[in-house]
Amino acid sequence: MGDQGNGLNRREFLKGLGKTALATVVLGSVTSRMFGAFSHPENIGIPTFTLNNGLQIPVLGFGTSTLNDDVAIRSVSDAISVGYRLIDTAHIYGNEEAVGEGIKQNGIDRKELFITSKLWVDDAGYESTKQAFATSIKKLGVDYLDLYLIHRPKGDVKGSWKAMEELYEAGKIKAIGVSNFLPEDLEELKTYSKFDPAINQIEAHVFFQRKDFYPYLKKSSTQMEAWSPFAAGRNNIFSNPVLAKIGKKYDKTIAQVCLRWHYQRGVVAIPRSSQKAHMRENLDIFDFELSQQDMELIKTLDLDTTQFPEWG
Repeated sequence: MGDQGNGLNRREFLKGLGKTALATVVLGSVTSRMFGAFSHPENIGIPTFTLNNGLQIPVLGFGTSTLNDDVAIRSVSDAISVGYRLIDTAHIYGNEEAVGEGIKQNGIDRKELFITSKLWVDDAGYESTKQAFATSIKKLGVDYLDLYLIHRPKGDVKGSWKAMEELYEAGKIKAIGVSNFLPEDLEELKTYSKFDPAINQIEAHVFFQRKDFYPYLKKSSTQMEAWSPFAAGRNNIFSNPVLAKIGKKYDKTIAQVCLRWHYQRGVVAIPRSSQKAHMRENLDIFDFELSQQDMELIKTLDLDTTQFPEWG
């Protein structure tokens, strides 16, 4: 998700675009709260977390849900040009071809990117998973994926996971994972899996902090990744007085406060935007650190419920 429905409030505390989007990373006490090991490759500019198989994933990526056709092509190319390297898509988004074209138009070396796609429920099962994967990489115009996820824990998950493990062992996928899995879904998968999921991509934002699920994932080998880190602008997040007050303290926007909060929790976030100014803004979170008091204050915003009941 991204800045849908946020209007002008998102820009309230933006300092301007003169600042570099890829600022110097401030470590401080942050590393002790990470899920995985931390590194800051010079050729990327965005810090990374280490997944359970040793693969490095950027802590901040670019989501593409609801971006389609020419908007998706332009947005993906723009996102790469301002510094994003993690690009997230899915079969069900219907935009894999457009995402691939955006990558092609940008001209970046494929090896510089971390590309994620997802297997939809209709393609669950051993053979259909392999076919769906082949279709996705063909549409994207690539010969491998950095990360492939089971989008929802429905259908023949066991057959799908077996197929994905084989694709992983064959080098077609660098890491395999899941999305929208609950702890009980992960525990069931572990009864037959050869490899633990590298990622679980779930709804997470200040209004749904996953206070029970978050500790479970942090203790496991599976990295947490947040889709819709801004709750798609719902619940008036971009005019929230608590977040606005914190943002004013650091001369940062509400969006930047939200993304910094995810980062300090050790969570990968994938905001979406079709506006280049917002893409740059979202990257400018590495030159400040929320205090423990700020983190505790943000805890009070937790409603402990999904903001997307229609997706249940």
